[in-house]
Amino acid sequence: MKNIISLSESSQLLSTGAVGIIPTDTIYGIVCQALNRESVARLYQLKRRSPTKPFIILISQIDDLKLFNASVTDNVRAIVNSHWPGPVSIIIGCDDHKYEYLHRSTKSLAFRLPNNPELLKLISQTGPLVAPSANPEGQTPSHTIEQAWDYFGELADFYVEGPVNTKPSTILRITKSGDITTIRE
Repeated sequence: MKNIISLSESSQLLSTGAVGIIPTDTIYGIVCQALNRESVARLYQLKRRSPTKPFIILISQIDDLKLFNASVTDNVRAIVNSHWPGPVSIIIGCDDHKYEYLHRSTKSLAFRLPNNPELLKLISQTGPLVAPSANPEGQTPSHTIEQAWDYFGELADFYVEGPVNTKPSTILRITKSGDITTIRE
């Protein structure tokens, strides 16, 4: 296996448009800068992801939601404050056409504020990261760096080894009025 680096070393690579595998606060993710349209397109190809399915975006602070013109009402803010930081991804309205390459015409985006200081530091350096599980669509998420390598090999620009859980995040959808629907437990 090649291209194993530290999480801190991944910052510069991600800032130049790289796509890599990192341990998140839940499972291994295949990540790139969310605001880099070309990297996001490449990630869709690597994952063989349905083009109509948006990715989860990791943020370093609640104010990062402003970068995406997300619909953060007082009700939504209260709910995210009660779940973050932590392993809960929250789908929030985002109908800005500028981010269609992220929301894929769903007019909403899923965000997570991880409870992992090293990961938060990385995100604060790179900006928000698109971070789906490290596996091709329809396959089992990677629980080890070796499994991620088996899926992506040299197609990923780098790999960061680290401890992960075996459980993906819970996903909640929140409406502007504050209604909550559980999408994934």
